[in-house]
Order: sequence, then structure tokens, then C-alpha cells
Amino acid sequence: MVNLSKYIVVTGGVVSSIGKGITSASIGRILRSYGVNVTAIKIDPYLNWDSGTLNPYQHGEVYVTDDGMECDLDLGHYERFLDTELSGKANITTGKVYSSVIEKERKGEYLGSCVQIIPHITEEIKIMIRDVAKKTKAEVVMVEVGGTVGDIESQPFIEAVRQLKNEEGHENCMFVHVTYVPYLKAAKEFKTKPTQHSTKELRGLGINPDMIVCRSELLLDDNLKEKIAHFCDVPKNAVINTPDAHSIYEVPLTMYSENVGNIVLDRLGMEKPNKADLYEWSQIVEDLKIESPKVKIGVVGKYIELEDAYISIREALKHAGAANKVKVEIDWIKADNDFNIDSLSKYDGLLIPGGFGERGISGKIESVKYAINNKIPIFGICLGLHAMSIAIAQLNGHPEANSTEFDEDCSCPVIDMMEEQKKINNMGGTMRLGAYPCKVKEGTIAYEAYKDSQVSERHRHRYEVNNEYRDLLTDFGAVISGTSPDDFLVEMIELKDHPWFLGCQFHPEFKSRPNAPHPIFKSFIKAAKDNKQGKF
Repeated sequence: MVNLSKYIVVTGGVVSSIGKGITSASIGRILRSYGVNVTAIKIDPYLNWDSGTLNPYQHGEVYVTDDGMECDLDLGHYERFLDTELSGKANITTGKVYSSVIEKERKGEYLGSCVQIIPHITEEIKIMIRDVAKKTKAEVVMVEVGGTVGDIESQPFIEAVRQLKNEEGHENCMFVHVTYVPYLKAAKEFKTKPTQHSTKELRGLGINPDMIVCRSELLLDDNLKEKIAHFCDVPKNAVINTPDAHSIYEVPLTMYSENVGNIVLDRLGMEKPNKADLYEWSQIVEDLKIESPKVKIGVVGKYIELEDAYISIREALKHAGAANKVKVEIDWIKADNDFNIDSLSKYDGLLIPGGFGERGISGKIESVKYAINNKIPIFGICLGLHAMSIAIAQLNGHPEANSTEFDEDCSCPVIDMMEEQKKINNMGGTMRLGAYPCKVKEGTIAYEAYKDSQVSERHRHRYEVNNEYRDLLTDFGAVISGTSPDDFLVEMIELKDHPWFLGCQFHPEFKSRPNAPHPIFKSFIKAAKDNKQGKF
């Protein structure tokens, strides 16, 4: 077998949500700094085919790739850290694996064999992993196995990556285990036993980790690292500590300071193409530490109890703040139940994020009206654009204006479902998904931000601005600043005589990077900064 790619498999132990994705992305970022071509894969052991129908309260945000796959939010971390665009195939789920195997069985491809977890499911997992490696031609493929070692649903994936190492060879496959080292305040000491047990569990499944990344609240000393190395059978220099940081973007610098790049390259037998260069990344980290001046942004959403539901928006706001040399303070405002319109007066800018369903829509619409009447910069994304369109109509003599998503029989459907979606009954994959081109109108906020008349942005929605009401909206001062290339679909709306008012049908947060903030977010934060300084 010709080895075109090497694999770094990242597993997790002790507790979930420990930071495997950030660890994987950080190792990738470090390798990129050496000039190594890196891609990433996220394995999710759930039976859903993709993340599209998962409740944000359970799973966090649904991240959308250029090719229209609804994915796990860790793909967002990978794209931001690696400054790359991943395919939807980079998210492997149990649902995808079993669907593919069953489809092959129905076609008779197994020639009458009894289809089993081993070898058929594990073989399919390896095929999917190698397919990403082949198509990207990456030198190193980061493979994150979701969940926690010991979970029953992740066992076929653990077995598959164990086989992968045997087939690819020791020098072409490395295992990194991420664990949590708790600090007991009453005893005033760290406890390494959970890490020892987690590593033992992994070794019992046939995988010996080459590196252990220890997450902790505080810094671990050398004695603790030596103890972990001894009991977990790894070299001491391969016990890496990543204590809690000011920002997730500090993690690559922390891991680099512990010589992770050299350890990985030496373990995989790779030459260092270039001297590592993390200078630009370190400058980003410094800019993110800015404490003043500050701008206060109110995000009026419906899933605010779980901040991960809006993780890409949060990160995009941070990127834009760093670019504008300001600290962005974010308040998450619940759009339903206890929504208080008077609380909006303390914000320098408002953002209305995407979402689905009627709950909270009245709070979003009222927030838009408040921003219009009080000249506060406001940014609407997807459902946010819908709220803006409805608010404009309602403020101008059409109180009945609404979306057919919320009222199928409304007499003024400013927002309506796309015709091609009306005949589809299944939930998954029925939306306008992925990257679509957008034509930007000159002389608008959007054009000033993009400095380009043609852009590409990612979508995730079923409803659009109703073309029958475009003239009504423009008569009330709306400016259609972005459309599909054929002018048929509205992509962006602005408002005359307002300092900064922009709604977009797409999700620009998915394309923001710490080293390349999204132009609209950057423009929005500048407007919020100008508003705070009284320049409007």
C-alpha cells in the first residue's frame, strides 16, 4: 500500500466536551505552521445521518460546509484554525456508515456474506477516512473520534482506527488521548487516577496512546507529568498540559511551547519542511486580549441557554473585534418569555441570528423596530433578515405582515417558502444548503464591506423574501443590496437613512477566520464602535 497520508487519531477520556476538537485543530495549526498540508475529520458516533435535525440545545450549532453538508460544530473549529474549507465528507457519523453498508448489502456487494460490525462496518469506516485523505491529498489527516472512550456507540470506530494503524504502519499513524485532570480544592491537589483509568480503558481496546494531552483548570507541574507518563506508558515529554486559557486561540501556542510540533513530526518520521511560524497567530491572540475600548453587542436569540448554539457567531464577533482593536462584550438576550425591549438601550449594536420556528420571533421583530427607531446598528442573519423584512413592513402600515413559516394564511406574506420546497416532506436535506454566489450592489454597506461585486456565502434555510413584496419593501426605504446572480432571490437587505442596517439570507459566520474576519462582521463592529463614540 502506498502511503500518501499520515493519520493522527484523537480520542477523549474521563468526561465529554473536554476539548478534543480544539486539541485536534491546534495540532493541525502547529503542523500548518511548519508548512505541512493538513486536513481534519470528525467522527460522530450518533445514528443521525447528519447534524441537520439535531436540537441545538442538545448538540450546539449546526455547521454548514461549502458543499452543503450539515455538520458537527467541530468542523468550524477545524476550518477556523486550519484556515481551510472542508468537505462534508469530513464529518463521519454512525448513520452515514450504516446507511452505506446497508445500501451495499441491498445491492449484493457482499456476495451473500453475513454482514457484521467486524469486518463490514469497520471496513466502511476506514474507507471513509481514506477517501478524505485521498481526495484532499493531505500529508496529515487529523481524525477526531467523538464521545468518550468506553462509550458503547464509539467502539466500532475505535476498532476501525486500531486496524487503520496496523494496515498503514506504525510510522504512519499516531494516537493522541485527551483527558481531564481534576483539581480537588478540599485536598488541594490534582488527581491523575481518572487519566490512568481512561488510558487503561483505551489500551484494553488495543490502542496505546503516543501522546496524552491533559486538560486542567491550573498548570500541572513536572512531578504530575512524570507520574502520568509512568502509569500511562508514554514518554514524559509526550505528556502535554493545556490548562484553561483566556481564549481557545491560545491553545496552539501553549501546545507549541511544549514542543508538540517536533514530537509529532518525529513520531511520524516527517521532515520539517520549514521552520515553524506562529507569529501571525500570536498577534491574533494578542489582539483578542484587548480590554478597551469595548463595544457591547446584544444577540437576540432563542437558544441562548447553550452558547454553543451560536458558537460561529460568537467567534466571528471576536475576530471582528480584534480587527477593529476593540473588545466585544456579548450579551445573550432571550427573544421569548422575559424579553424586555427597554433592555436594548445599553447596547452599541444588535445582532439577530438564525433559527427555526415561531418561538421568539416577536422579540426579534420588536428588536428590529427598536433599532430602526433608535438608529442602533443592527445585523440580521437568515431568520434575522426575515425579522427585518417583516418589521419594515409592519412599521409602514402593514401590521399583518408576517412569514408563512409562522402563519400559513397571513394576508401579507413578506417571507414565504421556496416553491421547490413545498412538495418535500422529509426534514433532513430539504433546505437551500451550502455555498451560493451573491451579486453585491455598489454604493451599499455590503459593497463597502466586501469591496467586490460577486461573493460566495453559505446558506441554510427554506424560506426567502417573497418577490411579490420586494417593491413594497423598497418603497418603504429598503435597499436590496445583494441578490442571486439572476436577480431572482434576495440575499441582502439594507435600509436608507439608517447608520448601519444589514440583513443577509446566508450565514457569513461560517466563513470568518481569526486571521481573516468576515467583512460584514468587521463592518458591523466598526459601526458599533462608531455608535459608542457618538459618530452617528
